[in-house]
Amino acid sequence: MPAIPRDRSIDSTLALLAEGYTFISARCERLRSDVFETRLMLRRVTCAMGEDAAAMFYHPGRFSRVHAIPQTALMLLQDAGSAQQLEDEAHLRRKHLFLSLMTPERVQELVRGFEQQWQARAARWETAGEVVLHEELERLLCSAVCQWMGVPLTEAAVRQRAAEFAAMIEGAGAVGPRNWKGMLRRSRTEDWARNLIEGVRAQHISAPEGSPLQEIALHRGADGSLLDSRVATVELINLLRPTMAVARYITFSALAMHRYPQCRARLRSGNEDYLDCFAQEVRRFYPFFPAVGGLAREDFIWRGIPFPKGSWVLLDLYGTNHDRRIWGDPHLFRPERFRERERTAFNFIPQGGGDMLHGHRCAGEAVTLALMKTAIRLLTRDVEYDVPQQDLRISLSRMPAIPRSRFIIGNVRQVIDMHDHARVLRSAEKRVY
Repeated sequence: MPAIPRDRSIDSTLALLAEGYTFISARCERLRSDVFETRLMLRRVTCAMGEDAAAMFYHPGRFSRVHAIPQTALMLLQDAGSAQQLEDEAHLRRKHLFLSLMTPERVQELVRGFEQQWQARAARWETAGEVVLHEELERLLCSAVCQWMGVPLTEAAVRQRAAEFAAMIEGAGAVGPRNWKGMLRRSRTEDWARNLIEGVRAQHISAPEGSPLQEIALHRGADGSLLDSRVATVELINLLRPTMAVARYITFSALAMHRYPQCRARLRSGNEDYLDCFAQEVRRFYPFFPAVGGLAREDFIWRGIPFPKGSWVLLDLYGTNHDRRIWGDPHLFRPERFRERERTAFNFIPQGGGDMLHGHRCAGEAVTLALMKTAIRLLTRDVEYDVPQQDLRISLSRMPAIPRSRFIIGNVRQVIDMHDHARVLRSAEKRVY
């Protein structure tokens, strides 16, 4: 029976917090193995990375997500009762709800709203001197997704909700004040979202027919009853917060265009194939979620190694996307690689792997890509800007990662007139994301 290499530390929790995204891959390299055992929070855990490990982890029905990540992170990322915490038929039914809200037509509706918000906001950037792009993106996305959901917000409300969602995202990978702030902000958001759910059900709030707010508020479980109001509140938040998290990918896209100006020049040409490669390389190259956890639902054997029921396993997402066995030169930013190598459900897993419909792969990948591509087009064709001197370093020990300055731009100039903009919108409506 093969033996799993073991990290010598009595407990590696502090090392995980200090090393962040590279915690698993660094030990795999040192131990010359893509799987090892250690202890986190005094619990035994098996850590793994790579394409084979992803196929093992995403084998249908093999792992449960319940109790697989710390409670403080769970409450800021998913929460109890959410789709990610369900299995089998209950999970499929809830996943179908989310996928029904992610049709190409609905995604395009969200994209149009984001473009309109961008155009209105960009006019202010021209007179603002310098703006922090990441913070602007969070507000743009918050406004766009709330309008799409069926609850347009005033500008003051956008600032409040965006700050609350941002605090949740910022606090999910932290211990201490950053996490406490996220938990406090989440309680305020929950009150707001619960009032929306209960208001729609009591017909005190009129949600547009077929809107995501109405669909979630009136969704029924397998027994035909409405979701518990707390669970419906959680799922409403789980639609809003991940959309705002796309601001990180867009910020990383702006950073990549700044650091690799040859990419920006090619993007301005309008080549849609290269745009897709660029967006995918941003998702591969830059840090988003570090890892995903699961508890084995039944005994199983992988590579001759027995995993008893209840075994805790962490799959390294960041490490797999930087695995030289898959990518060859993983630490180079090279969009062309996505023309050279076929993507599979297990070798490219920035937002999880496996089957989208039946597994736990993120239902919002199409939304992520659509918003990223739209923002990249706007950054390369609709505006010009300067990038002043700033601290653009990314600490891989900080989860979730972000450039320290959050990418400041200045001297913003809009370069598209209204006739051209109307043409771009018409063209965007015809694209299939």
